[in-house]
Amino acid sequence: MSSPSSSVAEARQALGQRLREIRKDSGLTARALALLAGWHESKCSRIEHGRTTPSDTDIRAWTRHCRAENQTADLIATARAVESQYMEWKRLERAGLKRVQESVAPLFERTRRFRCYQSWVLPGLLQTPAYTAAVLSTVASLREVPGDITSAVAVRLDRQRVLHSGDHRFAMLVEEWVLRTVIGDSEVMAGQLGHLISVASLPSVSLGVIPMGCVRGAGWPVESFTLYDDQQVNVELVSAHLTVTQPGEVREYARTFAELSAVAVYGAAARVLITSAIESLDG
Repeated sequence: MSSPSSSVAEARQALGQRLREIRKDSGLTARALALLAGWHESKCSRIEHGRTTPSDTDIRAWTRHCRAENQTADLIATARAVESQYMEWKRLERAGLKRVQESVAPLFERTRRFRCYQSWVLPGLLQTPAYTAAVLSTVASLREVPGDITSAVAVRLDRQRVLHSGDHRFAMLVEEWVLRTVIGDSEVMAGQLGHLISVASLPSVSLGVIPMGCVRGAGWPVESFTLYDDQQVNVELVSAHLTVTQPGEVREYARTFAELSAVAVYGAAARVLITSAIESLDG
């Protein structure tokens, strides 16, 4: 699989190329444009080669001096879309964790087929209140974001209504070590794993567990991600949240999900692994 930020880099480069064409059509050199805009000469080069995403002010100056102001609004929208693809957690969460949870509600409402792979924690839609609170408390502490944990938990739990409504379908994959990673404490984990067995029996839910020690030709562990229909992928990176919408990259994630699915176990075999993880909590 290509670098998870490659779609962002490609989008930034495409925007830079478009701005370069506008400049050349106007007859201005990069040096002349920089002089008119009051920039260092290297700024034009950085923008045109996709190393820097231009601000709204930059684009307005660019189109004004290149006599292409009719393209300003579209270019600004494009630049904002590029920046929203790769969003650092500290920017995404600065308004609080509740706001982050609320922001994905429209996406969940319109999606019919969810495919989620988790190599870090259990999928949010399958979490208990105590497990969610433990996860979000850790996030708030590590990233120093507003600690509106109770409100954020309530929003996430309310979102779980989609498991029981409409024609939604959920394919969930987790690595076995996620079952054995104690989040909160042993009591929280025991409750969470018991809930996992229960929710996996829902007609709309398919839960696969990838056993530790299984032979993997394909289906290597990767970053956690969720596919929303065939339209969008949200990827959880250590430092940022990545939104992938480029069709080719969405297909790559779909193929990766299929490969991971092929090495997972389901039904009774998955329940054995979950039960074993519960029993290990008493050890």
